[in-house]
Amino acid sequence: MTKVNKKQSSMTRTYLKFPLSANRGPIVVIPAQAGIHVSRASKWTPAFAGVTLFGQITHLEIGSREKLTLIGNSRSIIPTYSEPCLRKGPGHAVMTAENNKYRLASLLLIFILLLPAFAQAKIYIDITSPSLKKLPLAIYDLQGAHGAEISDIIRQDLDFTGLFMNIDKASYVETLSQQFNPANWTPLGIEAVIKGTVSGDNMLTASIILYDTSEGKEIMNKQYQAEKSLLRQLSHGMSNDIYTALTGRPGIFRTKIVFVGDDDGEKGMYLMDWDGHRMKKLGLKGSVMLTPHWSPDGTKILYSSDRARQWSVYLLDFLKMSERKVFSAKGINMAGDFFPNGSSFVFSSSKDGTPGIYSHNLETSATKKITSSHGIEVSPSVSPDGNQIAFVSDRGGSPQIYVMRSDGSDLRRITFEGSYNTSPAWSPLGDRLAFSGRRAGKNQIFIMKPDGTELVQLTQAGNNEDPSFSPDGRYLTFTSDRDRNKAIYVMRANGEGQRRITPKDVRALGPRWSPN
Repeated sequence: MTKVNKKQSSMTRTYLKFPLSANRGPIVVIPAQAGIHVSRASKWTPAFAGVTLFGQITHLEIGSREKLTLIGNSRSIIPTYSEPCLRKGPGHAVMTAENNKYRLASLLLIFILLLPAFAQAKIYIDITSPSLKKLPLAIYDLQGAHGAEISDIIRQDLDFTGLFMNIDKASYVETLSQQFNPANWTPLGIEAVIKGTVSGDNMLTASIILYDTSEGKEIMNKQYQAEKSLLRQLSHGMSNDIYTALTGRPGIFRTKIVFVGDDDGEKGMYLMDWDGHRMKKLGLKGSVMLTPHWSPDGTKILYSSDRARQWSVYLLDFLKMSERKVFSAKGINMAGDFFPNGSSFVFSSSKDGTPGIYSHNLETSATKKITSSHGIEVSPSVSPDGNQIAFVSDRGGSPQIYVMRSDGSDLRRITFEGSYNTSPAWSPLGDRLAFSGRRAGKNQIFIMKPDGTELVQLTQAGNNEDPSFSPDGRYLTFTSDRDRNKAIYVMRANGEGQRRITPKDVRALGPRWSPN
């Protein structure tokens, strides 16, 4: 958090500035008697961040027109700005305490004291356990005009994780209006029950209660509000909260996937929700366009495109909704990952002859060659800590995956099975690499440790390429032609739950999962 001081004409105000998360909005605890004004002082994230506020809130302003008055113990507010939301990038919220007795130190202390309460919460599903069993869950259709639609989205989200068993509604032993009674559920082996309501036309207000059947208590009781046009985002926000309440981990249901697809005879960039819904064109085109790469904070994407017979690396800034060329040289220039600092990236270029691996600093425009080989070296991928780079080289005679330190030292080959291995992608923890390898004439997705051990094949049907991890490392998106045309798929990181998420009439490839 950063403290920002500003002069006010008639009162002393304390400002809190903090980045917003696209997955989970900032959690702020405020003394109930304090009047707090929350405004969009700058910009909001392109990934549709939610804001969770505890305490008595007298005024909330999101964007330039939406104003809500909230009184209550806990509410989640999803920003109600209009599409296209990409015009509002990440930024910060500013909170002003009308009395100087509510000092910044007090707010920070209360904020910090809240954290152990989350850490010590009961974990209903240990997702790290090798003997994990699905948790039986009853999800009622929320009472109200849009309740069934919202509940269906929640069921689909949770079902994809492979952690939950959605009980058939025919087995429910209570009506929605009946008071929750744990004695009705424990004999059936159902461990959690979700009930709730939704009301409103253009502006939806929903509430959900998550019950623990074994202890007969509420695990979570929250309210949500969003415009009807953001119903899916509202539903994904509920899924995230349910997932976190039961696993102790953040959900991925409000993340995005960016990919390349056909666009009026050219290649264009698309953005969609993680499940393939709400797909949008970003207005970026080229005769050829390669796999995009997210910046660590999710505010930018880096990509290569052939325009007017010139291969260049471009940067799209979601904050400014502007594109600029960041590197261009003779030959082919193919973008790779950002480094964790977000101010530099790796790429492959043939500007000096044979394609090699380079780094480029966005602030100084300095370019540095990292590898020196007579072989072709492409597809650089930076580890989460920025210390290692995985890439593809044919220096040994066939395309294989190598790993080196970010300065080019300690280079070693890590794939030895198959004659063609490419497209390495690091897991968020840096403990796994996914890649595409050719077996029996078809490209398949594999996963392994960074030293090349514990190799596991995840796909079987068709050609499968371009793997990318979800921000929690539990899922992958990839390209597959198993249904004839290339399309974007998602699956769990163990290979289960594979499904196509792009329409059959859109030829799509090169997906990348957003970092938040």
